[in-house]
Amino acid sequence: MSNPQPPRWAVRAAHLAALTTLPSCIWRLALAAGFDLGYHPAWIAENASSVGDRAYLVVLSLLTEGLALLTLGLVSPWGERLPAWIPVLGGRRVPPKAAVVPASIGSVALLLLWSPNPLMFTDLFYDPLEPQGGWQILMGSVYLPLVLWGPLLAAVTLAYHRRTVAGHEPVLEEPGTRIGGQ
Repeated sequence: MSNPQPPRWAVRAAHLAALTTLPSCIWRLALAAGFDLGYHPAWIAENASSVGDRAYLVVLSLLTEGLALLTLGLVSPWGERLPAWIPVLGGRRVPPKAAVVPASIGSVALLLLWSPNPLMFTDLFYDPLEPQGGWQILMGSVYLPLVLWGPLLAAVTLAYHRRTVAGHEPVLEEPGTRIGGQ
């Protein structure tokens, strides 16, 4: 028996969740490429000047975006059945809890990590080595979308759970439809 299609709002939320990390990833990649982005030279020397520092920024960006893209699996066929090209496991059904449990843990971790973000780049946490003025506003702007990542992942995870584990109709119906098809 096939699971129902994910609700349209969940598909949109999954795509938005995948995009929330992109601005901060681009910021870190710019640092890795040698742009100072308003940071004090002493900060750059300590955090973004060595090959190891730059490799870390690239790997962190790729890992972050990769994890965010996994949200799409909660609304895609490959989130319910592994693609055939995967050796040994290809074509097998994904146990729903194998997606729900890590996604739930991830959403809670993201909520705890990024909920204080709106205050992170204000004078409350003033550091003379960090970007100031317009650079500070830009840095805050590229990291602010991360506040949405946890709640979006939680909502998409709940929709996936309801579709695959609980066997319920979606919680939020599309506009113009009625519950129970009436």
